[in-house]
Amino acid sequence: MAQSLKVLLITHKFYPDLGGTEANAEFLAKAFHNYGAQVHLLTWTQQSGTKVFPYQVVRNPGLKQLLAEHKWADVVFENSPVLRMSWPAVFFRKPLIVSLNTWLSNEDGSQSVQAKMKYLWLRKASSVIAVSDAIRQKCWPAAVVIENAYNDELFVQTVTSDEKPKSFVFLGRLVSDKGADLAIEAIAQLHKEYREANIDTSEITLTVIGEGKDFEKLKRYVIDAGIKQIVRFEGSLTGEKLVDNLNQHRYMLIPSRWQEPFGIVALEGLACGCIPIVSDGGGLPDAVGKAGLVFKRGDLPDLVNTIKRLLNDKLLQKKLRHEADAHLKAHTSKVVARQYFDIINPVGQ
Repeated sequence: MAQSLKVLLITHKFYPDLGGTEANAEFLAKAFHNYGAQVHLLTWTQQSGTKVFPYQVVRNPGLKQLLAEHKWADVVFENSPVLRMSWPAVFFRKPLIVSLNTWLSNEDGSQSVQAKMKYLWLRKASSVIAVSDAIRQKCWPAAVVIENAYNDELFVQTVTSDEKPKSFVFLGRLVSDKGADLAIEAIAQLHKEYREANIDTSEITLTVIGEGKDFEKLKRYVIDAGIKQIVRFEGSLTGEKLVDNLNQHRYMLIPSRWQEPFGIVALEGLACGCIPIVSDGGGLPDAVGKAGLVFKRGDLPDLVNTIKRLLNDKLLQKKLRHEADAHLKAHTSKVVARQYFDIINPVGQ
């Protein structure tokens, strides 16, 4: 019975650390608890923060406690492979579910010793879950694909598309991998082209949300390129402030150079009424589905042309916005949580 199912959820990092791994672990632990399971969460993160959880959180467990937790569990769930805490599953022979939230191999296909150990470990799993079809294809073809959820209680559209006063927004860390520089360069190039052709440039603006080591370099580029009036840096935004800002924009640029495993930011943008343009690497095309446009990763001219195509085709914009509703419904917290629990519960009985 689900009410008596004992789930040992293992995650490398957890609250109060911030990041996708931490957020996913918290989301799943809460979901399993809400379905009636007893949940114990193991993590290396030692700081406890101020949050109180309705399930047991065990931080930096010693050997004795680690063994005791595995003995207690009906099923072990790894939020990405965490071999230093999951290895007792070999001895206790409990069903093992492993989720793959990122790549195991390097981008060139090479594998570290740690990656090779993780591949061997996956052979022992009862089920493997991949957060995108891209992860499944590259890491574990037999995996079940369950794409990530977004916070559908927080990220909602509050401004109609016609009322949105701003055009493009970038949301992410200001580092080379995320491509904020590509977004800025594309907007600069478009603004120049439109101005020289005497085309209205009012839609060619960009808001940059985020922080990172490239901030000063990006800011200098904006000043040197003479586009300070069309590029605005908002810094880091979270919660309602982030939602309010996203709702002011019609389009979102996600030009990552790195092959993102999925891309929850695309769902957050869609939920706030933005049409996303994403690079074609990794799981970003999965994240937008039929509700966004895709350009060739790292290709500035293709990004510029894709933006032009979107701006110049109102029917395309209407079609993409129409697709967004069904795509978002498939990624709500409730839908995704149910998919995970349907895999875990039969194994745990």
